[in-house]
Amino acid sequence: MKEYNIFSAFIIPIIAVIALLAVQALCDLELPSYTADIINNGIGRGGINTSVPEVLTLDMFNAILKISDEDIGILASYDLINKDNLSNQDLEKFSEKYPLLESENLYLLNDLNEEEKSLLEERIKIPLIITTMLYTNNESIATSLNITIPEGSNLLDVVLAMDDDTFTLVIDSIKTTLNNLDPQIIDQYAISSVSTIYNEIGINMDDYQINYIVNKGLGMLAIAGIGMIVAIIVGFLIAKLAARIGYVLRGKVVKKIMSFSSKEFKEFGASSLITRSTNDIEQIKSFFIMLLRIVVFAPIMGIGAFIKVSDNPLNWIIGLSLIIIVILIGILFGLAMPKFKNMQKLIDKMNLVSREIITGMPVIRTFKTEKYEEERFDKANMRLTKTNLFVNRLMGIMMPSMMLVMNIISILIVWYGAREIDFGTLQVGTLLAFISYTMQIIMSFLMISLVSVMLPRALVSLKRVKDILKKEVSIIEPANPKKFKEEEKGVVEFINVSFKYPDADEAMLKNISFKATPGTTTAFIGSTGSGKSTLINLIPRFFDATSGDIIIDGVNIKEASIVELRNKIGYVPQKGMLFRGTIKSNLMLGNESLSEDEMLEAAKVSQSLEFINSKKDKFNSAISSGGTNVSGGQKQRLSIARAIAKNPEIYIFDDSFSALDFKTDALLRKALFKHAKDATILIVAQRINTIMNADNIIVLNEGEIVGSGTHKELLKTCDIYKEIALSQLKEEEL
Repeated sequence: MKEYNIFSAFIIPIIAVIALLAVQALCDLELPSYTADIINNGIGRGGINTSVPEVLTLDMFNAILKISDEDIGILASYDLINKDNLSNQDLEKFSEKYPLLESENLYLLNDLNEEEKSLLEERIKIPLIITTMLYTNNESIATSLNITIPEGSNLLDVVLAMDDDTFTLVIDSIKTTLNNLDPQIIDQYAISSVSTIYNEIGINMDDYQINYIVNKGLGMLAIAGIGMIVAIIVGFLIAKLAARIGYVLRGKVVKKIMSFSSKEFKEFGASSLITRSTNDIEQIKSFFIMLLRIVVFAPIMGIGAFIKVSDNPLNWIIGLSLIIIVILIGILFGLAMPKFKNMQKLIDKMNLVSREIITGMPVIRTFKTEKYEEERFDKANMRLTKTNLFVNRLMGIMMPSMMLVMNIISILIVWYGAREIDFGTLQVGTLLAFISYTMQIIMSFLMISLVSVMLPRALVSLKRVKDILKKEVSIIEPANPKKFKEEEKGVVEFINVSFKYPDADEAMLKNISFKATPGTTTAFIGSTGSGKSTLINLIPRFFDATSGDIIIDGVNIKEASIVELRNKIGYVPQKGMLFRGTIKSNLMLGNESLSEDEMLEAAKVSQSLEFINSKKDKFNSAISSGGTNVSGGQKQRLSIARAIAKNPEIYIFDDSFSALDFKTDALLRKALFKHAKDATILIVAQRINTIMNADNIIVLNEGEIVGSGTHKELLKTCDIYKEIALSQLKEEEL
């Protein structure tokens, strides 16, 4: 049903949040890499981050080409620069950066893309190392090759001067030795070779190192800043989105509840409907926030971090940590899940008990059952508290346990990482980055686990809310409602109407037939449980008749618009109900265009004007929720005034005069019958003197009509009516 598919309205902001979370995750993933680069390259390698020199001397370039067998890739990657082929401006710039250019020609690296640079690095690495090793007069190589270095020369010159066969033999021997070394060690040698070349060219390596660290640091700050800004925006958007979803969802739930008939209200229960429209929606909101923040963010972080460390020799530690965490979380969840599923039912139960105690407080005090009610509430409260404590304690155990696992993992990484550093296969910065990425992987897993903790409770809440939204309402608006007939305005007719409550064994009303016309008063009387209130509740369609027809203004009410039907009716319930606001706002509830004169008239007819005028603010006097700041009689009179102010065609009074004294009752009825002389009046009453002047009195007994007529007629023809009458009045009063 589209009715409860509210998330479709928020697709665009949800996609925006997901995109921003991805940006935030990528920023967080880059920071450890920058840290590793600053430590490894900036501090450990003097700012040199590649084994491809950006500049070479003429001698070095020629030596590398010869050692690499005249590799055309290396030749094409560098361009010769000298004083003659540079403009004065470029010469000044390059001479400041490369001082040797003042006296020698240099080879400058072209602009290469990442793929070209990576290919060049593989080609130049070994020839570069051999060149610088020979250039620096490596004594161990000279000794192993039985070469004597002439004074004023170096080993590189000697090797380059050898005949081709000897040269090839020497170079191949060195290459074989280097190829047997660990790749990490080869990389370190290559970086050292680049440093040697830069020193030879006259580059200030201190400045070079500082520039590298500053640039990397600024890049790190920029990424951290972007991450922070995105995180703030995401937080704002998620909070606004969650609040909006809560607002829309509550609106839809309340709107659906407003369409419920008495049948649906009884099915759910008032306390459960309150819990579902408040607590359950808050659970859905909280889970939605977690879902957006974690289910999108955590996988990107976890997968991204794993990709970053995929080639690290310590990866087995990550696998071990995840196995331990899965086992630990599995144990905790196995214990907590049943409690989470039961939580909302316990909240319902506590709300039910609380509502009964608060609404029934006068009765509780009268019968001195405070102790019993306190114990009943304490029992419901204790069950909920114990469940909450159990779950919270488990969650309290989980975080310290996870921190212990993470600390143990950190120790393992440092222990085995130190060994790898000692062997030369790992660098300090890489180890620190690995620790950061490992923690990101573990924390991502933990965050997803936290979502799975909230998931059962959120799913229960979602189902409970969906049960309301999906509930088929028994009182439905017809697809093509019929219009009421003007010529039969105010006519109410029951034709063989029967009604049976859902799941009841017997019908409450059986074959009810009568007709009420404008200008007449029809009254209903009978013993308690005879079906009086049920009968009149069928007219505004609070229930629908099980069989038979109810005709108003010539139209079956099931075929008419519910709104138009209820607009015709002024209904005063058995228990007067006022709403928070003022006397005026309550009287205007059914008539927003109510004038001052109409308001005064309604107050006069309902005998409310005297007590209204006694108040300081008159019609603007405050009314508290439920009308708790006025007496029962005043509340009932204001409820009657509200119905009169609506000026309806049909008045329904469901035992609405019971809280009035006999004098006020008589005055009110006299004024009402005069005011509503053209309307149809239906009255349910227990008091004979309230209805004895009615045009038609219908006597009900066990859901059936056992008598119908005027007061005098029924005294002669209906024993049940006479019995009720004699129980209230003396025979001479009748």
